[in-house]
Amino acid sequence: MWFAVKRKVVMVIPIPYGYKIEKGKAIIDEPRADQIRKIFKGYISGLSYTAAAEAVGLTLSHTSIKKILQNKRYLGDKHYPAIIDQDTFDVAEAARITRQTRLNKSTRDKSIEECKPATKFIMPKVGKKYLDPFKQAEYIYSLIESEVEQ
Repeated sequence: MWFAVKRKVVMVIPIPYGYKIEKGKAIIDEPRADQIRKIFKGYISGLSYTAAAEAVGLTLSHTSIKKILQNKRYLGDKHYPAIIDQDTFDVAEAARITRQTRLNKSTRDKSIEECKPATKFIMPKVGKKYLDPFKQAEYIYSLIESEVEQ
């Protein structure tokens, strides 16, 4: 999100769940941080993304929980204190990759085939002009010729 403040553009960065801002610094919001820790533990123990969230009383989308589990800010950095340790993060990430591979949802290793259109379109120069835009469009579309490539 972007906001203009007295002719300056300021970018507003959302605060990750589990933190709050006090006196301009990010601090741990302990009740929410506890939910984050429990989401990691639940996921590691075998729960799905949404089941892990529901177990701690959160109703979040599959994608939101995945983003929480992949958010390295929970390890701590110069702006955010640590909520989880590196081992917990690594085990959750390994579980995520294992499940993704097992469910054949990994897109990293799949080769991307070049997509070639089966049809080639040819359009000659437009020769007539109509005042009615619908007639003009109809005329232009009538000029399009196509070839099916083998």
